[in-house]
Amino acid sequence: MEFATAQQRVWDNKVAKGFNVTDVPLEFCLLQGEVAEAFDAWRRKEPHLGEELADVALYLLSLARMTGVDLGAEVERKLAINARRRYERDERTGTLNRVVGEDPSGWER
Repeated sequence: MEFATAQQRVWDNKVAKGFNVTDVPLEFCLLQGEVAEAFDAWRRKEPHLGEELADVALYLLSLARMTGVDLGAEVERKLAINARRRYERDERTGTLNRVVGEDPSGWER
């Protein structure tokens, strides 16, 4: 399913059912709750992990719509940025660290 189609279907369902479509802070809190439920399902090896992850995706798509973000375009943009980033393994700890310098996104964090 395309992001735009999914985003519209999520939005249409929220409107039809009378769910929140204006309170962005509330939607972030609800998303956090869904992430916690997905983590619990994974940790407990419960069979409904996929459903919980789908709930996370639905809340994320809804937040994107509420805030005017074209999530599909942003995911494509972010994948391109990540593809250009360079990482080096720290031999002491074995972790990967991003090479510091010009951020491919055009801004540093």
